[in-house]
Amino acid sequence: MDPIDTALQAPEPRSNYLPYPPSRLAPKIVPQDLTTFKSRGVSRVERVLQQEMVEIQERYLEVIDAFNWNKLIYEAQFGFEPVIGDIYHLYEVGTKCHLSLIEPDKWHQRWIGSFRLNADGRWQVEKTAPDFNIRDWVRTRVA
Repeated sequence: MDPIDTALQAPEPRSNYLPYPPSRLAPKIVPQDLTTFKSRGVSRVERVLQQEMVEIQERYLEVIDAFNWNKLIYEAQFGFEPVIGDIYHLYEVGTKCHLSLIEPDKWHQRWIGSFRLNADGRWQVEKTAPDFNIRDWVRTRVA
């Protein structure tokens, strides 16, 4: 038999894995104080994860806003089929929204925003009226 294999197959634990010194001549085993290492690690990880949570929340709100804009535009009234890549303008006329080709300075209705139709069918916000907030609009319509 190989002496190395027999040492590895010994039933008693090897001395380098014992939690105590194997003999009186061995140096004293003193556990390291890891509290500073742990606290630094915890604070570092918490900062990184907190930043990731903020980024996820911001991205979530962007997606919700995009959904609400698209819902608002697709529920608006328009009598034409929009062309991909062109810019259209959304107006509030009375209690309804209208999508139009007419630019804001040429039509005296409440302008909500200008949008571009993407190839995937989503409306991309180009510019919005400073007095219109999609989140406030959703709150008033849903409540």
